[in-house]
Amino acid sequence: MIEIRNISKNFDSIKAVDNLSLEIPPGVIYGILGPNGAGKTTTLRIILNIIEPDKGEVLFGNRKVDLGVLNRVGYLPEERGLYQKEKAIEVLIYLAQLKGLNKRKAKERALELMEKFDLADRAYSKIEELSKGMQQKLQFISTLVHDPEILILDEPFSGLDPINSELLRNLILEEKARGKTVIFSTHILEQAEKMCDFVALISKGKKVVDGKLSRIKADYGKRTIKIEFEGDGEELKNLPHSSLRLYGRFAEIETDMELNEVLKELVDRVKILRAERTEPTLSQIYFTLVGGESENLNNNRI
Repeated sequence: MIEIRNISKNFDSIKAVDNLSLEIPPGVIYGILGPNGAGKTTTLRIILNIIEPDKGEVLFGNRKVDLGVLNRVGYLPEERGLYQKEKAIEVLIYLAQLKGLNKRKAKERALELMEKFDLADRAYSKIEELSKGMQQKLQFISTLVHDPEILILDEPFSGLDPINSELLRNLILEEKARGKTVIFSTHILEQAEKMCDFVALISKGKKVVDGKLSRIKADYGKRTIKIEFEGDGEELKNLPHSSLRLYGRFAEIETDMELNEVLKELVDRVKILRAERTEPTLSQIYFTLVGGESENLNNNRI
Protein backbone atom coordinates (compact mmCIF):
# COMPACT_ATOMS: atom_id res chain seq x y z
CA MET A 1 0.00 0.00 0.00
CA ILE A 2 2.77 2.46 0.91
CA GLU A 3 6.29 2.44 -0.50
CA ILE A 4 9.02 4.65 0.92
CA ARG A 5 11.93 4.93 -1.47
CA ASN A 6 15.33 6.09 -0.23
CA ILE A 7 14.13 9.14 1.68
CA SER A 8 16.59 11.42 3.47
CA LYS A 9 16.05 14.61 5.45
CA ASN A 10 18.55 16.97 7.06
CA PHE A 11 17.85 19.78 9.50
CA ASP A 12 21.00 21.92 9.36
CA SER A 13 23.77 19.54 10.43
CA ILE A 14 21.39 16.89 11.81
CA LYS A 15 20.51 13.96 9.55
CA ALA A 16 17.02 13.08 10.78
CA VAL A 17 16.34 10.41 8.15
CA ASP A 18 19.10 8.69 6.24
CA ASN A 19 18.30 6.86 2.98
CA LEU A 20 15.30 5.04 4.46
CA SER A 21 13.27 2.56 2.39
CA LEU A 22 10.21 0.66 3.64
CA GLU A 23 7.32 -1.26 2.11
CA ILE A 24 4.08 -1.27 4.13
CA PRO A 25 1.52 -3.90 3.06
CA PRO A 26 -2.22 -3.20 3.22
CA GLY A 27 -4.35 -4.38 6.12
CA VAL A 28 -1.55 -4.71 8.69
CA ILE A 29 -0.36 -2.96 11.83
CA TYR A 30 3.11 -1.62 11.05
CA GLY A 31 5.32 -0.23 13.80
CA ILE A 32 8.13 2.27 13.20
CA LEU A 33 10.17 1.80 16.34
CA GLY A 34 13.17 3.32 18.04
CA PRO A 35 14.19 5.74 20.78
CA ASN A 36 13.23 9.41 20.73
CA GLY A 37 15.39 11.18 18.19
CA ALA A 38 15.63 8.14 15.91
CA GLY A 39 13.72 9.85 13.07
CA LYS A 40 10.27 8.34 13.55
CA THR A 41 8.24 11.57 13.56
CA THR A 42 10.15 13.00 10.60
CA THR A 43 9.48 9.79 8.65
CA LEU A 44 5.73 10.01 9.35
CA ARG A 45 5.63 13.67 8.37
CA ILE A 46 7.37 12.87 5.10
CA ILE A 47 4.86 10.08 4.42
CA LEU A 48 2.06 12.64 4.91
CA ASN A 49 3.81 15.31 2.80
CA ILE A 50 3.86 17.68 5.77
CA ILE A 51 7.57 18.12 5.05
CA GLU A 52 9.41 17.25 1.86
CA PRO A 53 12.40 14.91 1.86
CA ASP A 54 15.72 16.19 0.58
CA LYS A 55 15.72 13.13 -1.64
CA GLY A 56 13.58 10.06 -2.25
CA GLU A 57 9.82 9.68 -2.61
CA VAL A 58 6.73 8.17 -1.01
CA LEU A 59 4.07 6.34 -3.03
CA PHE A 60 0.59 5.25 -2.00
CA GLY A 61 -0.17 2.37 -4.37
CA ASN A 62 2.11 3.81 -7.08
CA ARG A 63 0.52 7.25 -6.57
CA LYS A 64 2.31 10.27 -5.17
CA VAL A 65 0.78 11.95 -2.14
CA ASP A 66 -1.97 14.44 -3.00
CA LEU A 67 -5.19 15.68 -1.39
CA GLY A 68 -7.13 12.66 -2.62
CA VAL A 69 -4.65 10.34 -0.93
CA LEU A 70 -4.61 12.36 2.29
CA ASN A 71 -8.41 12.29 2.55
CA ARG A 72 -8.08 8.51 2.97
CA VAL A 73 -5.69 8.97 5.91
CA GLY A 74 -6.31 9.65 9.59
CA TYR A 75 -3.34 11.26 11.34
CA LEU A 76 -2.69 11.53 15.07
CA PRO A 77 0.28 13.86 15.62
CA GLU A 78 2.60 13.52 18.59
CA GLU A 79 1.88 17.12 19.57
CA ARG A 80 -1.80 16.97 20.51
CA GLY A 81 -3.92 20.07 20.02
CA LEU A 82 -7.61 20.95 19.63
CA TYR A 83 -9.52 24.22 19.49
CA GLN A 84 -9.94 24.87 23.21
CA LYS A 85 -12.81 27.38 23.01
CA GLU A 86 -14.98 25.26 20.71
CA LYS A 87 -17.47 22.54 21.62
CA ALA A 88 -16.22 18.99 21.21
CA ILE A 89 -18.87 17.93 18.70
CA GLU A 90 -18.30 21.05 16.58
CA VAL A 91 -14.56 20.39 16.37
CA LEU A 92 -15.16 16.82 15.23
CA ILE A 93 -17.74 17.87 12.63
CA TYR A 94 -15.37 20.54 11.28
CA LEU A 95 -12.44 18.13 10.99
CA ALA A 96 -14.61 15.48 9.31
CA GLN A 97 -15.89 18.01 6.80
CA LEU A 98 -12.30 18.91 5.92
CA LYS A 99 -11.91 15.24 4.91
CA GLY A 100 -14.96 15.31 2.66
CA LEU A 101 -17.90 14.22 4.85
CA ASN A 102 -21.12 16.22 4.70
CA LYS A 103 -22.30 17.82 7.95
CA ARG A 104 -25.06 15.29 8.67
CA LYS A 105 -22.79 12.28 8.20
CA ALA A 106 -19.99 13.98 10.14
CA LYS A 107 -22.24 14.60 13.14
CA GLU A 108 -23.63 11.07 13.05
CA ARG A 109 -20.15 9.56 12.93
CA ALA A 110 -18.81 11.88 15.66
CA LEU A 111 -21.63 11.06 18.09
CA GLU A 112 -21.21 7.34 17.41
CA LEU A 113 -17.52 7.48 18.28
CA MET A 114 -18.08 9.69 21.33
CA GLU A 115 -20.51 7.10 22.63
CA LYS A 116 -17.92 4.38 22.09
CA PHE A 117 -15.33 6.40 24.01
CA ASP A 118 -17.77 7.19 26.84
CA LEU A 119 -17.83 10.89 25.92
CA ALA A 120 -21.39 11.23 24.66
CA ASP A 121 -22.44 13.31 27.66
CA ARG A 122 -19.65 15.81 26.94
CA ALA A 123 -20.43 16.33 23.26
CA TYR A 124 -21.48 19.96 23.81
CA SER A 125 -18.78 20.81 26.35
CA LYS A 126 -15.97 23.13 25.32
CA ILE A 127 -12.64 21.41 24.83
CA GLU A 128 -11.08 23.45 27.65
CA GLU A 129 -13.68 22.03 30.05
CA LEU A 130 -12.58 18.45 29.41
CA SER A 131 -9.95 16.59 31.42
CA LYS A 132 -6.62 15.77 29.81
CA GLY A 133 -7.68 12.14 29.40
CA MET A 134 -10.93 13.16 27.72
CA GLN A 135 -9.05 15.45 25.35
CA GLN A 136 -6.69 12.62 24.45
CA LYS A 137 -9.64 10.38 23.59
CA LEU A 138 -11.23 13.19 21.58
CA GLN A 139 -8.01 13.64 19.65
CA PHE A 140 -8.09 9.98 18.65
CA ILE A 141 -11.76 10.27 17.67
CA SER A 142 -10.76 13.15 15.35
CA THR A 143 -8.36 10.72 13.65
CA LEU A 144 -11.16 8.18 13.05
CA VAL A 145 -14.15 10.42 12.41
CA HIS A 146 -13.96 10.34 8.58
CA ASP A 147 -13.51 6.53 8.58
CA PRO A 148 -10.07 6.55 6.92
CA GLU A 149 -8.49 3.59 5.14
CA ILE A 150 -5.08 4.31 6.68
CA LEU A 151 -4.29 5.39 10.24
CA ILE A 152 -0.95 7.05 10.94
CA LEU A 153 -0.39 7.48 14.67
CA ASP A 154 2.66 9.21 16.15
CA GLU A 155 3.39 7.96 19.70
CA PRO A 156 -0.33 7.18 20.25
CA PHE A 157 0.16 5.81 23.78
CA SER A 158 2.17 8.76 25.06
CA GLY A 159 0.68 10.13 28.28
CA LEU A 160 -2.22 7.68 28.43
CA ASP A 161 -3.09 5.91 31.67
CA PRO A 162 -3.31 2.08 31.62
CA ILE A 163 -7.10 2.04 31.12
CA ASN A 164 -7.05 4.41 28.15
CA SER A 165 -3.98 2.67 26.72
CA GLU A 166 -5.92 -0.60 26.70
CA LEU A 167 -8.95 1.12 25.15
CA LEU A 168 -6.79 2.59 22.40
CA ARG A 169 -5.01 -0.72 21.81
CA ASN A 170 -8.34 -2.53 21.37
CA LEU A 171 -9.65 0.12 19.00
CA ILE A 172 -6.52 -0.09 16.85
CA LEU A 173 -6.98 -3.86 16.66
CA GLU A 174 -10.64 -3.35 15.73
CA GLU A 175 -9.64 -1.03 12.90
CA LYS A 176 -7.20 -3.61 11.61
CA ALA A 177 -9.94 -6.26 11.77
CA ARG A 178 -12.04 -3.96 9.57
CA GLY A 179 -9.30 -4.09 6.94
CA LYS A 180 -7.61 -0.80 7.78
CA THR A 181 -3.86 -0.25 7.56
CA VAL A 182 -2.37 1.14 10.77
CA ILE A 183 1.09 2.70 10.96
CA PHE A 184 2.32 3.93 14.30
CA SER A 185 5.56 5.07 15.83
CA THR A 186 6.58 4.38 19.39
CA HIS A 187 9.57 4.00 21.68
CA ILE A 188 7.54 1.65 23.88
CA LEU A 189 8.56 -1.63 22.28
CA GLU A 190 6.57 -3.81 24.66
CA GLN A 191 3.33 -2.23 23.45
CA ALA A 192 4.32 -2.57 19.79
CA GLU A 193 5.28 -6.19 20.26
CA LYS A 194 1.73 -7.08 21.32
CA MET A 195 0.13 -5.46 18.30
CA CYS A 196 2.35 -5.28 15.22
CA ASP A 197 2.43 -7.62 12.25
CA PHE A 198 5.41 -5.83 10.70
CA VAL A 199 8.01 -3.53 12.24
CA ALA A 200 10.91 -1.33 11.23
CA LEU A 201 13.58 -0.72 13.86
CA ILE A 202 15.42 2.52 13.20
CA SER A 203 18.38 4.24 14.84
CA LYS A 204 19.72 7.72 14.10
CA GLY A 205 17.60 7.95 10.97
CA LYS A 206 18.80 4.65 9.53
CA LYS A 207 16.91 1.40 9.17
CA VAL A 208 18.35 -1.31 11.39
CA VAL A 209 15.99 -4.06 10.27
CA ASP A 210 12.43 -4.32 8.97
CA GLY A 211 9.94 -7.01 8.02
CA LYS A 212 7.46 -9.40 9.53
CA LEU A 213 7.81 -9.43 13.31
CA SER A 214 7.85 -13.22 13.55
CA ARG A 215 10.62 -13.43 10.93
CA ILE A 216 12.74 -10.79 12.68
CA LYS A 217 12.45 -12.70 15.94
CA ALA A 218 13.44 -15.92 14.20
CA ASP A 219 16.39 -14.36 12.36
CA TYR A 220 17.85 -12.00 14.92
CA GLY A 221 16.75 -13.04 18.38
CA LYS A 222 18.49 -15.47 20.68
CA ARG A 223 16.33 -17.96 22.53
CA THR A 224 15.68 -17.08 26.14
CA ILE A 225 15.29 -19.99 28.55
CA LYS A 226 13.76 -19.28 31.94
CA ILE A 227 14.37 -21.72 34.77
CA GLU A 228 13.42 -22.09 38.41
CA PHE A 229 15.99 -24.07 40.38
CA GLU A 230 17.26 -25.17 43.76
CA GLY A 231 20.95 -24.82 44.49
CA ASP A 232 23.72 -22.33 44.04
CA GLY A 233 23.17 -19.92 41.15
CA GLU A 234 26.91 -19.68 40.69
CA GLU A 235 26.75 -23.22 39.27
CA LEU A 236 24.78 -21.87 36.30
CA LYS A 237 27.59 -19.65 35.12
CA ASN A 238 29.99 -20.54 32.32
CA LEU A 239 27.28 -22.21 30.22
CA PRO A 240 28.70 -22.40 26.66
CA HIS A 241 27.58 -19.74 24.15
CA SER A 242 25.17 -18.16 26.62
CA SER A 243 24.54 -15.12 28.80
CA LEU A 244 22.95 -15.40 32.22
CA ARG A 245 20.76 -13.19 34.41
CA LEU A 246 20.09 -14.39 37.97
CA TYR A 247 17.08 -13.41 40.12
CA GLY A 248 17.43 -15.43 43.31
CA ARG A 249 16.25 -18.94 42.48
CA PHE A 250 15.18 -17.89 38.99
CA ALA A 251 17.41 -17.42 35.97
CA GLU A 252 17.12 -16.21 32.39
CA ILE A 253 19.59 -17.68 29.91
CA GLU A 254 20.02 -16.21 26.44
CA THR A 255 21.44 -18.86 24.16
CA ASP A 256 21.44 -20.42 20.71
CA MET A 257 21.22 -23.87 22.33
CA GLU A 258 18.03 -25.91 22.36
CA LEU A 259 16.19 -26.37 25.65
CA ASN A 260 17.19 -30.04 25.95
CA GLU A 261 20.85 -29.16 25.43
CA VAL A 262 20.69 -26.55 28.20
CA LEU A 263 19.01 -28.97 30.58
CA LYS A 264 21.69 -31.59 29.93
CA GLU A 265 24.34 -29.02 30.81
CA LEU A 266 22.57 -27.98 34.03
CA VAL A 267 21.14 -31.23 35.38
CA ASP A 268 24.29 -32.11 37.30
CA ARG A 269 24.76 -28.58 38.61
CA VAL A 270 21.38 -27.68 40.18
CA LYS A 271 17.95 -29.18 40.68
CA ILE A 272 15.69 -27.85 37.90
CA LEU A 273 12.12 -27.23 39.12
CA ARG A 274 10.75 -25.63 35.96
CA ALA A 275 12.08 -24.63 32.57
CA GLU A 276 10.59 -22.95 29.51
CA ARG A 277 11.83 -21.36 26.32
CA THR A 278 10.49 -17.91 25.42
CA GLU A 279 10.76 -15.73 22.34
CA PRO A 280 13.26 -12.86 22.37
CA THR A 281 11.71 -9.46 22.97
CA LEU A 282 12.05 -6.58 20.55
CA SER A 283 14.08 -4.74 23.17
CA GLN A 284 16.55 -7.61 23.32
CA ILE A 285 16.81 -7.71 19.53
CA TYR A 286 17.30 -3.95 19.36
CA PHE A 287 20.02 -4.12 22.00
CA THR A 288 21.75 -6.91 20.05
CA LEU A 289 21.67 -4.94 16.80
CA VAL A 290 22.20 -1.40 18.04
CA GLY A 291 23.79 -1.65 21.47
CA GLY A 292 23.69 1.04 24.14
CA GLU A 293 21.11 3.25 22.42
CA SER A 294 18.42 0.72 23.36
CA GLU A 295 18.72 1.75 27.00
CA ASN A 296 16.54 4.72 26.00
CA LEU A 297 13.72 2.50 24.77
CA ASN A 298 10.60 2.06 26.92
CA ASN A 299 11.45 5.19 28.90
CA ASN A 300 9.06 8.12 28.84
CA ARG A 301 11.63 10.52 27.45
CA ILE A 302 15.32 10.83 26.73
